[in-house]
Amino acid sequence: MKNNFKNLSFSELKVKREELKRKYMEFRFQVVIGHVDNPLQKRTMRRQIARLNTLIRQHELSAAAPPPKE
Repeated sequence: MKNNFKNLSFSELKVKREELKRKYMEFRFQVVIGHVDNPLQKRTMRRQIARLNTLIRQHELSAAAPPPKE
């Protein structure tokens, strides 16, 4: 179940990443307590954060890249 983050703007990507990081941290606490229905959700959230980090980095690199020489 991949989320489609490619159509989000740079600022929306950053906001979404922070939101997922916060949810991931809360989820980790619940895993320790033992109140988790789906433990595989931890892996899914971690991968979503990685996808967002990749897209954010791509935006940064494309903004910093000089225009191609003709």
